[in-house]
Amino acid sequence: MITNLAQGVQAFTSNVFLIDGDRPVVVDTGANFDVVDAVRSHVDDLDAVVLTHTHRDHVGNLEGVTDAFGVDTWGYDTAIDGVDHAIEDEETVRLGDHEYVALHTPGHKNDHLCFYAEEAGVLFAGDLVFQNGSFGRTDLAEGDRDTLIESVDRVLERIDPTLEAMHTGHGPSVTEDPYEHVELAAQMARQM
Repeated sequence: MITNLAQGVQAFTSNVFLIDGDRPVVVDTGANFDVVDAVRSHVDDLDAVVLTHTHRDHVGNLEGVTDAFGVDTWGYDTAIDGVDHAIEDEETVRLGDHEYVALHTPGHKNDHLCFYAEEAGVLFAGDLVFQNGSFGRTDLAEGDRDTLIESVDRVLERIDPTLEAMHTGHGPSVTEDPYEHVELAAQMARQM
C-alpha cells in the first residue's frame, strides 16, 4: 500500500510516500511538517528512507525520521550529508512488497533517481515529471534542460505503456494513463 503522508499539508514540502509491506520505507521525507507522527499513524517501524533527490523540500525532515526510527538513508550520492548508502543506476531495490529498478535521471538535480516496478506498474518520478506534462525545474543549481530531456526519454523507454500509477514529488499522483503524462512531459520539455 502506498500512502502520501504529505497530502493536505499546508507547508512547503514535497510529497512523502510511505510504502507499506514486507519492507516498509518512506520515499522522500518532505519538510516543514511532523512526518514522524504521520508515519507512526500507519506503521510501527520503518526499514529505510529512500530519496529521489536531496533538494531541501524533499529532505528537510530526514534527520527527524532517521532518528525516530533508527534507519539509514539510501540515495544516489553518499557524498551528500544524510545519505548513508548509495543506490546505483539500474540497481534493484525492494520497496514494500515489490522490486523497483532505480534509474539515475539527472536534469533537475544531479543525484535524482526514479524508481520503477514493472510488475506492480508503479513509477516514483520524484521531480522529473509531474501530472499533465509538467516537468522539473532546470533553473536551479545542477539543473540542465537537455539532460532533463534525456532523463525523461530514458524513463519513457523503460516504463510500460500500461503503467498503472505515477507518484510524483509534488502534486497529485497520476492513476489514469500515467504513461501519457510522461510522453507529454517529453514533448513539453522540448518546447519551452
